[in-house]
Amino acid sequence: MENFLRPIYQEHASNLNTLGILLIEKTQHDSPITDEFDVILLIIVDEYEQTWYVKHYEIEGKTAALHIVRMDVLMEWIDTSGYRRAVEWIILGKPVFDRNESIARLKEQLRDFPKEKRNLRKMIDFGKLVKSYSEAKSLYETGEFNDAHSKILYSLHYLARLAVLEKGYYPEVTVWSQVKKIDFEVYKLYEVFIESNEEVNKRIELMIIGMDFVIHNRAILSAKHLLDIMKTKDSAWSYADIKRHAMVQPYRLDLSAILSYLVEKNIINVVLEETKGHAVYQRKYIVNEIK
Repeated sequence: MENFLRPIYQEHASNLNTLGILLIEKTQHDSPITDEFDVILLIIVDEYEQTWYVKHYEIEGKTAALHIVRMDVLMEWIDTSGYRRAVEWIILGKPVFDRNESIARLKEQLRDFPKEKRNLRKMIDFGKLVKSYSEAKSLYETGEFNDAHSKILYSLHYLARLAVLEKGYYPEVTVWSQVKKIDFEVYKLYEVFIESNEEVNKRIELMIIGMDFVIHNRAILSAKHLLDIMKTKDSAWSYADIKRHAMVQPYRLDLSAILSYLVEKNIINVVLEETKGHAVYQRKYIVNEIK
């Protein structure tokens, strides 16, 4: 297959704008890494008329997908989990062209997984986790058990990703195979939930109790990115101040759920500030230093 693709990637390699080219081949019949294609050709560029360009090929019954991605977009995907396949493509991909060791440095960076990037990724997945978990509880309380069941599964998925990030790894598409090796507590929650013979409402009730304990134990470390931002000033923050902070943008859509959870667990305190309206107060937030 590579022989057929060689003229395509050699054409791009001759372009000074191309930083590197990776080849990712399907290793198993049902492997999700290549999006059902037999081969992925990832071309990383410095500049391009599109931020992300994709083209599909078929060669003698085999399929291939060409992805041309700008480096800045690729880094955003890596830092914020914007496109999860990208990390696996870089880690597992075979370099067929590498200008000035751009690919080698990128692979090394992924192996190192700097703490500040890891904290951001943990914050993003923690936000999705507490939002999904809160929705599961609300749906359970209103008797919407099937929808609550779906939300619990989503919550377990985000909890699994968080467990992998805590160990210093990037979560893969096959995240549960990772979790099984590195965090038995989280894997056991998942196993009990999907294998239980209890009625669905009882299964959800037990999982809500179990997950509450596990999430709470991880909350402070998982929310470190936001808590560190809030500690940069001694006074309380309005919601608007937090939401428009540049470093909060990757998880701003889940910010309300994050703050509500951290307030509920007494990790963040609410400060009421008077407004011009009678008996109307603005809620502001400050980190509880006791925690």
